[in-house]
Amino acid sequence: MTTAFPHPYYPLGVELPGYLANESSVLSLVGRFAVCWVTVLGIAFLIINRVRPSASRSDRLAFLWFCLTASIHLFFEAYFVLNHAHVAGARDLFGQLWKEYSLADSRCLTSDTFLVCMEFVTAFCWGPLGLLVAYCIAVQHPVRHALQIIISLGQIYGDVLYYATSMFDLYNNGVHFCRPERYYFWFYYFFMNFIWIVIPSLIPTNSTSLSNYSTTTYMQQQLLLT
Repeated sequence: MTTAFPHPYYPLGVELPGYLANESSVLSLVGRFAVCWVTVLGIAFLIINRVRPSASRSDRLAFLWFCLTASIHLFFEAYFVLNHAHVAGARDLFGQLWKEYSLADSRCLTSDTFLVCMEFVTAFCWGPLGLLVAYCIAVQHPVRHALQIIISLGQIYGDVLYYATSMFDLYNNGVHFCRPERYYFWFYYFFMNFIWIVIPSLIPTNSTSLSNYSTTTYMQQQLLLT
């Protein structure tokens, strides 16, 4: 037997067994979330400056991006995969963050089949691969270009399906997963996910223009070492 608790999520009446309202304010949650990822970026910045001080600006930015996105995949999204059945009642930082985001997409609290499967691939494929790409950038290994194109295309594909599945339910079945306030739709749902379309769309363009140069440089370095 399941018990429905009052909650602010759409569609109205959706059952979220074990639901507990967040204890922390939105400002507190967002602030702590930001501190986590600023810390990741700060550490990544120090690493690339120490390991490869002559790196170009584009390589530095790519290194920071892959460290950040890999960390989000491996920790924040992996948390969802491992705890999707209990997120509605979670009181830890990531659990409360997922509940706040779920105001824009309640599927995150209902163990939606598509979301769980998509996030599993994102967390356990693109996460580790993102760290590998960051390493390849640091050591100037040319395989980074092929790997980052694979990750970027995977991220774009996952985002497109994420948008498409919810929009299909909205326009074909009339099911609203997002609250009616525009803030939740445009900032949480649209903008926060659109980042993983915009930046991954730029990565392959940069890779195709630099891959030949990087391959030649890497081969020259290996010849010098031998």
